[in-house]
Amino acid sequence: MARIVVLGAGLGGVIAAYEIKKAARRQDEVIVINETSFYQFVPSNPWILVGWRERKDILVDLEKPMKRRGIQLIVGRAARVEAAGKCVRMEDGSTIEYDYLVIATGPELAFDDIEGLGPEGHTQSVCHIDHATAAYDAFQKFCEDPGPVIVGAVQGASCFGPAYETAMIIETELRNRKIRDKVPMTFVTSEPYIGHLGLDGVGDTKGLLESEMRERHIKWITNARVKKVEADRMIVEEVAEDGSVKTTHELPMKYAMMLPKFRGVAAVRDIDGLVNPGGFIIVDKHQRNPKYPEIFGLGVCIAIAPPGKTPVPVGVPKTGFMIESMVTATAENLGEILRGKEPTHEATWNAICIADFGDGGVAFIAQPQIPPRNVNWSASGGWVHLAKVAFEKYFLRKIRSGRSETFYENAALNLLKTHKLK
Repeated sequence: MARIVVLGAGLGGVIAAYEIKKAARRQDEVIVINETSFYQFVPSNPWILVGWRERKDILVDLEKPMKRRGIQLIVGRAARVEAAGKCVRMEDGSTIEYDYLVIATGPELAFDDIEGLGPEGHTQSVCHIDHATAAYDAFQKFCEDPGPVIVGAVQGASCFGPAYETAMIIETELRNRKIRDKVPMTFVTSEPYIGHLGLDGVGDTKGLLESEMRERHIKWITNARVKKVEADRMIVEEVAEDGSVKTTHELPMKYAMMLPKFRGVAAVRDIDGLVNPGGFIIVDKHQRNPKYPEIFGLGVCIAIAPPGKTPVPVGVPKTGFMIESMVTATAENLGEILRGKEPTHEATWNAICIADFGDGGVAFIAQPQIPPRNVNWSASGGWVHLAKVAFEKYFLRKIRSGRSETFYENAALNLLKTHKLK
């Protein structure tokens, strides 16, 4: 019998537990460690911010589906992965031994990198349900006395889709409330151009997103480096191609949502051979760590080099399709290893993204995610909003029921078929 521990129960960790249980032998034990007993559907957090969803709408109690699948759920915070000792040390002092460890923690949010950034400072966040509910309370108060709004992603950020979604959804809600004319909006991003997305663009995301910005009267600053955030203003340096400061902006604000830089969680940070300098898990083509082959990594917590150099640091996003392919590869490889075979499965690292703008949106498919690509497609329209709503309902049902079938791959194939792409 082997004990397989999954650390983290986000999008990657939950479906990894389900798929690993299916791929493992009957006698093998699967354990999930997570800080909470629930799963949160993070892609819905921009809707939480404006009140289109409530907290209860996007949370799933994990105890029942895990138990039904024969998976043990341990609720608590991991203090340290003892890689050499093959155990996870918990904050309460207990230890959980493993034969195989799958790290799917997601990132730590580096709000402390910039003075005044984050929920403890002067900007809101949609990275966690607690942040999003606090952002909703602040948004309600803001709407009583509106003023300038800033939305975007700081230097080193690697997740840009939610920033675009939040900006457009706020803009839509302001129009719904008939107060849009009272709210100047600015999009501030470390990307070298609008629609870069950490991927050097996909299809015409540059043109599509710039068009949306112009249509909605949202100004933007690219190659932006946020220096400091105060209660009523944000200090932003606009960087030139050679790295020099082109312009320093002092942007007035009454409400702001800025995505932070990500880094590896404290439980794995600075473990030689396991993580890179940013604390992200080093994996090979089979999702395995070269130094500790009993450890696998998947999702946002793994190390991926950016597609190219940019004037301001920009990270690479790990989208749902990409994460799902990592999950499947990890589960199938563990199944092979447990049966005495060498791992053969590799993640596709393709990307499919549905970015909702409240009354429309942009979708794209990148195969593979990092250019050059075999498929490089993007499109916009009202159907994207409907697709995002349908996806939310489907995925939450999937988590509640404990299903492990591939969703993103089917969605990508259907989009390709619909738009006659090969």
